[in-house]
Amino acid sequence: MGIRHAQIGEVAERTGLSLRTIRYYEEMGLVEPSARTAGGFRLYSDTDVSRLQLIKRMKPLDFSLEEMRDVLGILDSFDSAEGEEGAAQAVARLGTYHDAALARVAALQQQLAVAEGFAADLRREITRQKKLVSRSR
Repeated sequence: MGIRHAQIGEVAERTGLSLRTIRYYEEMGLVEPSARTAGGFRLYSDTDVSRLQLIKRMKPLDFSLEEMRDVLGILDSFDSAEGEEGAAQAVARLGTYHDAALARVAALQQQLAVAEGFAADLRREITRQKKLVSRSR
């Protein structure tokens, strides 16, 4: 049984990325379609789709294109025979990105707490104003 491929439109639907974004990631060297049709249309495997989903998860954490490329390269290196020493170095580099991701998640959680506090303040003010309006009637 062969590898199942999907055209870019289906991949866009599956990943929630726009066609333009997928093409951009290809131009930047983050993902490459596994195949092309005779007419030149991009065809993506499930592995390609998983790679795009990983890129999508890195984006909200403000990973730069260079950082994304490095993370993807590290993950790709696990599939090649680099030897034990190379694998240990790759794991250590991946650990650095893990630490960065955790720090960025913590920063986003702080931002979310501030935003939730603001929304709660607004909700209280709306409730207060509604009471004032209803009293004045």
